[in-house]
Amino acid sequence: MLKGFILGIVFTVLATAAAGYFIIVSGTMPANADDRPPRFESWAARKSLHATLSRAQRLQNPLPATEANLNAGLKLYASDCAICHGDASGNPTDVAKGLYQKPPQLAKDGVEDDPDGITYWKLYHGIRWTGMPAFRDTLTQTQLWQLTLFLSKMDQLPPPVQAAWKRVKA
Repeated sequence: MLKGFILGIVFTVLATAAAGYFIIVSGTMPANADDRPPRFESWAARKSLHATLSRAQRLQNPLPATEANLNAGLKLYASDCAICHGDASGNPTDVAKGLYQKPPQLAKDGVEDDPDGITYWKLYHGIRWTGMPAFRDTLTQTQLWQLTLFLSKMDQLPPPVQAAWKRVKA
C-alpha cells in the first residue's frame, strides 16, 4: 500500500512537470509583451518582489540632499530613465506605451514615499519580468544614490533643480 501511494505521488509530480513543460514549449503560455500574463505569473512575480524588497527597505541613503547631488540625479534620470518613466509632464513615451509591464510615469506615479533602500535596490538589481534594467554594472554607487535621492525628492525639489527637471524631454 505504501509503495502504491509513493508511486502515485511520483506519477503526479511527473505528470504536472510534463504538463507544465508542454504548456511552455507549445506556446500556450504567452511570451508577447502585448498580452496579459497568466494570473500565476503575476502572482509569483509580485510575491517574490515584495519578499525581496522587505529586506531592502532598511538601507539609508548616505548622500545629503544638496543641489549638486539632486542635479546629478536629475541628469542620470534624464539619460537613463526618462525614456521609460517619462519627463515632468507625466505623459508616457512611445517606448513606455509599448512595454509590458507598463512602467510608472514617475512625475505623476512617483516613488517619493518609498523607502530609499527600496528605490536603490530596484535601481541596482532591476526587476525581473519587467523592462526595468539593473544599473549595478553601469552606474557607480554614488550615482545610484544620487538617482535615488532625486527620485525621493521629485515632489520637493529646490527651484533651480525644479526648473531643470521641467526642461527634461523624454
